[in-house]
Amino acid sequence: MFGYFREMHREQGQSCHEQREEFRRRHRHGGFGERWEGFGGFGAGRERFFDSGHLRLVILQLIADKPSYGYEIIKAIEERLAGSYAPSPGVVYPTLTLLEEEGFASSSAEGNKKLYAATEEGRQHLKANQPLLKAIFGRIDQAGRAFGRRRSPQIKRAMTNLMLALRMRVSRGDLSQEQLSKISEAIDAAARAIDEV
Repeated sequence: MFGYFREMHREQGQSCHEQREEFRRRHRHGGFGERWEGFGGFGAGRERFFDSGHLRLVILQLIADKPSYGYEIIKAIEERLAGSYAPSPGVVYPTLTLLEEEGFASSSAEGNKKLYAATEEGRQHLKANQPLLKAIFGRIDQAGRAFGRRRSPQIKRAMTNLMLALRMRVSRGDLSQEQLSKISEAIDAAARAIDEV
């Protein structure tokens, strides 16, 4: 897949440096545009979890600590955040490719998979960014602890049940104004009852 995009850029006459700058320009939002969903992701505001470039540093640190496959990186971040956030493969793999192009990471093919490790240049980059890395991982650990305290299988099941009921009812057809009002009132009543607990 990435080979296709590289070829496309080469055909357009872009150098590797220009390609990298284009990638950064398009993906400069927090952690390459990734957003962290609040508890359960339903009804909660969405906030950016990683600031610009921070996910790149986190991934580089993880592969410096232990050479890893892309899916292992995703799992490691998800575990540190107690399941509240996991970067998508569509974010992680392009980031790994960028780290390779920058000379901060190398990969070795093992069948269909690539094992990524930090290069000496990548380790030096991490060393130069230790205060920032310490702050990022501190925030990750704090968020993981906070989410872990709020985690409840019963609440998660109830939220999933509510979302499913809403989807099923909406998928059965158009709702009248009266039906919409009743659904809204029921959700509002539940919110009030929860707030009073």
